[in-house]
This record gives sequence, structure tokens and C-alpha cells, in this order.
Amino acid sequence: MSMTHARFTIPLSLLGCLCAMPAAADAFSFSTGKPDGRIGTLSRPASAGGIQTETADDFILGHATSITKATFYGLIPTGSSVSQVEIEFYHVFPGDSNTVRTPNVPTRKNSPGDVEIGSATRDSAAGNLTFGSSLVSSSFNVLNTVVNGINPFPDQFTGGEGLATGEEVLINVDFTTPVDLPADHYFFRPEALLSSGNFLFLSAAGPSLFTGDLQSWTRNDNLAPDWLRIGTDITQQGPFDAAFSLTGTVIPEPSTWAMMLLGFAGLGFAAYRHARKARPASA
Repeated sequence: MSMTHARFTIPLSLLGCLCAMPAAADAFSFSTGKPDGRIGTLSRPASAGGIQTETADDFILGHATSITKATFYGLIPTGSSVSQVEIEFYHVFPGDSNTVRTPNVPTRKNSPGDVEIGSATRDSAAGNLTFGSSLVSSSFNVLNTVVNGINPFPDQFTGGEGLATGEEVLINVDFTTPVDLPADHYFFRPEALLSSGNFLFLSAAGPSLFTGDLQSWTRNDNLAPDWLRIGTDITQQGPFDAAFSLTGTVIPEPSTWAMMLLGFAGLGFAAYRHARKARPASA
């Protein structure tokens, strides 16, 4: 090999390596927007104040993604504060569900599954998430609420429990252990425990370009493992979306990493050959 050829071997190999390397990880971002004041629905862990009650809304991942942050809006009583946050993720039914049993609700189509994705649960009490809450409005109204009126079929329709006023808060969550999920359709379920009173997850107008959007669902421990559609089953005013956002990074495909490793291997081999050619002959 001529020295001119050798001089170009390393730069060309480096170029091939850089082309094989992924660019800075693609960012993932999803948001349903800000609260619209239509409804607030209970979402709290089990406590001395009452049984666990969950509200969940959906999102879609087009690629495997590492979720690192979340936000969600709530209505809390004036003077109360958030003491604990737990986040769960669910597959869309029939994932993680018993499809043999007869449900006690009008339908389970497009609901969250029976049980959460265990590896994706994050809880401030367990130390795998941190959170902070900020006051958005000291006086915020919702036109309707769902707190206790979560009943099995045929008594699922209650119309809701009416107007509520309180403080609008935004809860910012950092997952100290990121939530890694493959491409799929999921439900996001946050719960907040307060120093006093109930946390109501606020509704939003929803993402305008979200093809395949599903509505918010709710259940309590008396109804579980079934879920009810908040707007279609309980209030007949919906469907509703919930006000939340998620951010993270797309996880590179295995083939991308393989190309990167091959690129580095080629660079190393080219450097090795160049070094041998450049070594002076021994006397």
C-alpha cells in the first residue's frame, strides 16, 4: 500500500464509523395540553382517607423509548399539599388481562389492562422518582367531578358529582430510574396523596394530531380489575382526555449499535495496518 493510500485509510474509515453511529438520541415528547375545566377525577393511592382510585389516559410510542420525565395537572383543596406520587403504565386491553371472565362494566374495549406493567411502576415512596408541585391557579373551577360514583354495570351512569373549586397544581416528575418501553399503545396512570383531601386529575382538550386517541378511564378497588369510561359510561358528557405530558429519548435499534461497532472495528483495523506499514524495517 502506498503512503498516500495509507494516509486516506484512517479518515475514510472514520467517516464510515461516524456514518454508522447514531446521531444524538432522538427526543420523545407527548402532551395532551393544559386543563380545560370540564372535569376532575379522583386519582389517589389507598390511604386512611379512602380506597385506591385510579384515572388513566393513553399515549402511543412509535419506537422503543426511555421515558425520563412526566407532568400532570390536578385540582387540590386550598391549603393542601402533595406528599406522595406514584406512576403506573398499562397495556391496552386485552394485554395483561383475564379475557375469560365476564366484566362488570359495559365494555373493556380500548381500556387499560387488568394489571399494570410491573417493571414500569415508579413511586416517590420507593425512591425511583422525584417530584415537585407548583401552583398554577389559586382558584380553578371544574364543571364536574368523579370521586365516589364508580359503580359496576348496570349502575355505572351517575352523571358525575358536580362542580368543584380549588387550587390548580402542576406536578413535575423525574424518573430516577427511567421507564423503558417498546413501541406500543399504553395508558399513563398517576396518583397523588395529599396532606388533606383528594387529588383530582384534570381533563384536557387532548392532542389535536394524536391518531388513535383513546379516552380517559377510571376505577377504584371495588371495581377492579374492570375500568369505566369517564365520559361515556359515568357522565355521558365525554369522551375526556387527561392533562399530562411525557418526555424522554428514543432507544436506538440493535442494528444501529451493530453498525456502530462494525465502524469502530474497521477504524481499529485500518489504524493497525497503517502502523505496520509505517514501522521501519529492522536492521
